Amino acid sequence: MPAPLLLDLSHTSHTRARTGIQRVTRSLLAALGDRARPITHDPHARTWRGLEPWEHANLAAKGGAAKRGATWPLLAKIRGRLRRGRGTVPESSSLIVPEVFSSGVAAALPALMAATSGPRVAIFHDAIALKFPELAPMKTVGRFPAYLVELLAFDGIAAVSEDSRASLTAYWSWLGVKNPPPVRTLPLGIDPPAAPTVGQESPPGTPPTLLSVGSIEGRKNHRALLEACEARWAAGDQFSLHLIGLAHPQTGAAALARLRALQASGRPLRYDGPVGDAEVARAYAACAFTVYPSLIEGFGLPVIESVAHGKPCVCSARGALGESAAGGGCVALDRVDADALATVIARLLRTPAELAALASAARARPIRTWADYARDLTAWMADLPRR
Repeated sequence: MPAPLLLDLSHTSHTRARTGIQRVTRSLLAALGDRARPITHDPHARTWRGLEPWEHANLAAKGGAAKRGATWPLLAKIRGRLRRGRGTVPESSSLIVPEVFSSGVAAALPALMAATSGPRVAIFHDAIALKFPELAPMKTVGRFPAYLVELLAFDGIAAVSEDSRASLTAYWSWLGVKNPPPVRTLPLGIDPPAAPTVGQESPPGTPPTLLSVGSIEGRKNHRALLEACEARWAAGDQFSLHLIGLAHPQTGAAALARLRALQASGRPLRYDGPVGDAEVARAYAACAFTVYPSLIEGFGLPVIESVAHGKPCVCSARGALGESAAGGGCVALDRVDADALATVIARLLRTPAELAALASAARARPIRTWADYARDLTAWMADLPRR
């Protein structure tokens, strides 16, 4: 039997959060199936190992979590300390690192890479912390330059968008790197719904619902969306706004405070926080269209998920978001400030024909699945030489 393909889930196996990267890693694991062996670096045992039942349970969790950080139970810490000096690095045919790894994991990667006989590949999500440090958590900003240099140790980098690929290669060029690993653009997939949910909106006679799915943090630009909706409510437009996503305690605080103030004033605004996949699917079914006001993304899964549900999405036309919007079913804006968002919201609320045409275009889009992504990734790796 050939050696397994190792999949480093050092962070995701220790959290039940389902923000973007955690969703990518869980979905990739499911798509790879028996070909993959999920592993973690155990900082308490100071070694790499396969996952324990409690870690598999974290990966299988369907609901949302209030925190995105990694958590280790006390007994797991004790077991790890007792195993120190007795761990072995698992051998494999190849390695995929889909997470933005920590400095601790980075220090342990050389031993893991040495145990592989095939290519070692990292998935690169975005360079937001480098390009827009004011929109990223301070800890991430401080860590990011070292992470971008550590990626040079891999045999190949799978960038999730052309914008992400260009950002990474430009940074390496600026550093003067002479022989970087190849960087291939491989767009992510999604798990498409069984059928588009057009026609399942709120009952006739009730105001339409606008949906926004995404963590509440600075770069997601929820403050602009909230101000746009407040402008339309003040002008007399009848609609409700439904927000879903985990709030970041640092960069999302201002948006969360504005959200609470609007709720206190009686505006039709619902915020569910992080929820499970079933609740997200029901929210897509109930909405008229979605708004994803993010300023910058590495990919923009909520855009693709919205059109997969047959629901038009309002989003930025810039960078990776523009790539995701280009297939149809979206209103892509040059600016996603409050004025631009308010204008397009008013237009879609008042022109059902345009909304119907956008929904039709969304339903017509071919949807790339996680199975497609896993197939393309492993096919590329099969021909990727070790450096």
